[in-house]
Amino acid sequence: MKRQIITIDERKCTGCGDCIPACPEGALQVIDGKARLVSDLFCDGLGACIGHCPTGAMQVETREAEPYDERRVMAESIVKAGPNVIAAHLRHLRDHGETGYLRVAVEYLAEQGIANPLEAEAANGHAHHGGGCPGSRMMDLRESAKSKPGEARSAADYPGELRQWPIQLHLITPVAPYFRDSDLLLAADCVAFAMGAFHPELLRGRSLAIACPKLDTGMDRYLEKMTALIDLSGVASITVAIMEVPCCGGLAALALQALERASRKVPVRKIVIGVSGEILADEVVSC
Repeated sequence: MKRQIITIDERKCTGCGDCIPACPEGALQVIDGKARLVSDLFCDGLGACIGHCPTGAMQVETREAEPYDERRVMAESIVKAGPNVIAAHLRHLRDHGETGYLRVAVEYLAEQGIANPLEAEAANGHAHHGGGCPGSRMMDLRESAKSKPGEARSAADYPGELRQWPIQLHLITPVAPYFRDSDLLLAADCVAFAMGAFHPELLRGRSLAIACPKLDTGMDRYLEKMTALIDLSGVASITVAIMEVPCCGGLAALALQALERASRKVPVRKIVIGVSGEILADEVVSC
């Protein structure tokens, strides 16, 4: 299984910052006059930043996917890039709730006799916020999605059940923390518009990815991401929600194809929604 990730040629990079707003994950920052990938954990490899680079300093590199190793990342890229990149990387982990990886990174710094810049910031009372487009920055919303399955409420009062951002399948990063061991809802784009009770009936308690099997391009990339969600994130189950129109069936086929390619097996459930919003079919298609 392959993974795509952005690489930056520092010799060509002018530090103009044009790539920063185009990064959906906020994983790029200009540090010490150069664009830096401060977290390959959150780089989705989409390449949206490449078209904004006027010098051609960025490209997508295809690697063999393997479990994320924070110690290796610290040793091979972060520490070598200097103290400002170390600080940005630690902040990125902290701000995205990756406390486990942050602990490993801090332990590595201590072992190497390198000062932890977050401690100095805390001692000086300084807060720092990274770059990236606020509207596309990765966000973990699980703490704000407080409702429980079966919780009673009036039909007019449906609090949002979204647990993360982004949600489009091209933009998600399969190794993001909110996918880990989660129940995944893979929904066709139109489902949430057709089904008034989408949030309480389908989305509650699940992580989310959306796609359109008819209009979207890059289905091979979708297949890679779905396979990674099964193998690398260890999703516990997949619920595919599609519309009754024939072209929507490709999304269920995508999930089953990813399941065939994956080394793990998880249950896959298919729910078909009518154009009036009713559930027409609900079946387990793979156990």
